[in-house]
Amino acid sequence: MRETILSIRKRQRFASRGVTLVEVLIVLAIMAIIAGGAVALVFPQLKKARVKQAVLSAGVIKTTAEAYQQIDNASSDGCPTLKDLISAKQLDGKKTDDPWGQPFIVHCDGQAVSVSSSGADRKEGTPDDVLDHFKDADIVRVADL
Repeated sequence: MRETILSIRKRQRFASRGVTLVEVLIVLAIMAIIAGGAVALVFPQLKKARVKQAVLSAGVIKTTAEAYQQIDNASSDGCPTLKDLISAKQLDGKKTDDPWGQPFIVHCDGQAVSVSSSGADRKEGTPDDVLDHFKDADIVRVADL
């Protein structure tokens, strides 16, 4: 009888060491809630980072286009295209697309060069277009759209 009591106690101790399915599900639910909160915090920053990247890349293309204009005045209209900059080896062909996969657009007004991106909607002339001269307030405005 004494042995059975000892063996029952051993079994109880061994059984209490395990984790039940309910406990595992509770931990998984808590982890899912934490992951959902992290995504909600990170996603707006991702949009803002894409807009910042587009502004920086547009600024690089603008500087390159201005330098190309100064060096190569033989061009007919004076406004270099992305193809002109790539063929003159002034610009890397892999870095001519915005973060949304669309090529940047180079505009010229006389000697003034501006570069723009069509933005997340990939349509030119909409409020989410990104320009090379954007300030922080503009970046936040476009990222919030």
